[in-house]
Amino acid sequence: MSWWLARWLLRRVTFAVPVLWGAATMSFVGLHLLPGNLAATIAGGTSAPTPAQIAYVTREYGLDRPLAEQYWSFLWNLVRGDFGQSYQLNLPVLTVIGEQLAASLQLALGAVAIALAVALAVALATAGRPRARGAARAAELLFLSTPQFWIGILLLAVFSFQLHWFPVIGNQGVRSLVLPWITLALPLASVFAITFREGLERALEQPFALTVLTRGATDWRLRQRHAVRHAILPLLTVSGVALAQLLGGVVVIEEVFARQGIGQVTVTAVEDRDFPVVTGIVVLAALAFVVINSVVDLLYRIIDPRLRSERS
Repeated sequence: MSWWLARWLLRRVTFAVPVLWGAATMSFVGLHLLPGNLAATIAGGTSAPTPAQIAYVTREYGLDRPLAEQYWSFLWNLVRGDFGQSYQLNLPVLTVIGEQLAASLQLALGAVAIALAVALAVALATAGRPRARGAARAAELLFLSTPQFWIGILLLAVFSFQLHWFPVIGNQGVRSLVLPWITLALPLASVFAITFREGLERALEQPFALTVLTRGATDWRLRQRHAVRHAILPLLTVSGVALAQLLGGVVVIEEVFARQGIGQVTVTAVEDRDFPVVTGIVVLAALAFVVINSVVDLLYRIIDPRLRSERS
């Protein structure tokens, strides 16, 4: 392992620890700030628990211990990978989340891939061309200003209810993913295209662009082979943040298309006050942010070796 990679790994681990600790602590504090008797919530479910049931749950979950002791026990369990049991489902939290994680990953990764492909094509075709850029910006602003649930409803109305090309709801293979992918991808593609086009236009104004053209390269070759490399770093940052946000927040799209996934689990856990599941989702979302941020940072250093010598 090279020295810069070892130093980079140490720095990323140092960054990850306070982020995960903060997410876990906020979950714990939020749990104990919510009104109502936590033991009664756990014991009762949808019914009214008896005093004996409340007393049993209080002892079983250690809710009668001092708050500081509960907090350290909570953190120690998380460090060991023990997220506890779902109050309502009586299953390990990681099992509850793991059963739905693949569906959300499939949705998020597919949407980002489509958005990146569309953004790259649009930005390459419109950068430095005022008329084409103006038309592209109008479409991008339209998709950015339209709520995602409305885009999803329109797509369902046209392609599912009228044309019957795609299923209306559910997890039924790739065909059932097309409309959710497009719904998520259109606003993302707009953000990606704006970011990438600005980077391309800055690159095309650099002296190297004129040098490449004088050597006989076509405008398209200049954009595709030379300008892209200079404009890709900001796009990596934006796409990494977008993916992290999607993994933690596909609730609306899963609701519109009645899909299983982390979004549905989150909504159900919040409604049922299933705090271990909520905590697990919060901590895993923070972990996803750290991992994706680290991958993007590493790609920066692979694309631009000059960054490997930086200390920050």
